[in-house]
Amino acid sequence: MPAVVFQPSRLQLLVATVVALCATPVAFGAPYLWLLYLLPIGFAVWVVRTRTTVDADAVTIRSVLRRRRVPWSEISSLRLAGTGRVRAVLNDGAELPLPAVGVRDLPQLAAASGGRLPDPAGD
Repeated sequence: MPAVVFQPSRLQLLVATVVALCATPVAFGAPYLWLLYLLPIGFAVWVVRTRTTVDADAVTIRSVLRRRRVPWSEISSLRLAGTGRVRAVLNDGAELPLPAVGVRDLPQLAAASGGRLPDPAGD
């Protein structure tokens, strides 16, 4: 099975653009208010960079500044956070957030794991 990539919706880039446009009248009202543009730019960078890639060998988590590849042998289970997010529990007890992976993505995550995770839908 090919790798499956979970990433934030690219539609969120539209939100960053709208915030930047709405900040324009304020940004030039006083010195250094142009720094307001750093918020939508930072959000857009987060949307483009952040992702979780799952294949039969490992889970690769990429954030804005880092990339980490964790083999399935180091993952003991998954934990569902209260906000609908999924975290990988490692063998040493540490938890690793899986960006852009939600509870609704668990069947696709199980299929991409190469049988290492049971399908929660039971199919």
